Amino acid sequence: MKATLRSVRIAPKKAQLVAKLIRGKSVPDAVSILEHTNKKAARLLEELLRSAMANASHNIKQDPQLMIVKELTVNKAQAYHRGVPMARGRVRPMRKFLSHIELSLGFEDEKKEAKEAKESKEKKAVKSSSSASKAAEKPVKKETTAGKKSSTTSTTGKSATKETTSKTSKSVASKNSPKKSSPKS
Repeated sequence: MKATLRSVRIAPKKAQLVAKLIRGKSVPDAVSILEHTNKKAARLLEELLRSAMANASHNIKQDPQLMIVKELTVNKAQAYHRGVPMARGRVRPMRKFLSHIELSLGFEDEKKEAKEAKESKEKKAVKSSSSASKAAEKPVKKETTAGKKSSTTSTTGKSATKETTSKTSKSVASKNSPKKSSPKS
């Protein structure tokens, strides 16, 4: 069963903190958690949860005490603007955020079935991607900095090496050489 709060005056970040506490819990546990949480969002979510419980008992004739909080989303709504007076007659803008909160109750069996279906889809996707990755092997490049040689090995097994020059050894040698001073005349 579903219940929604639209354009409620609380920031989504603050409501999300309390929503995490009851997501996936049984209805009696969620009610007790919300009753003992000292936040404004807890009062709003408790009201919303009780509304969803009433919808479940009236509309589908189910006992809400056997249900769990299946989904609980807190979305950003529009923001309205106010001004804060500052020095020299200036006004600094201030935004006040609103939230849309949606809650749906369900039975634990539905949650398990949805989770199993999702896991089976992921397993099928992993199997298909692993077979595709085996078919597309790429050449492997190995570099060694100690010997100043780099080698490339392809899938055919042949390897080629080439010499590289080191710019750092030239720059170190030029820094260590003594500088000649020009005679003054």
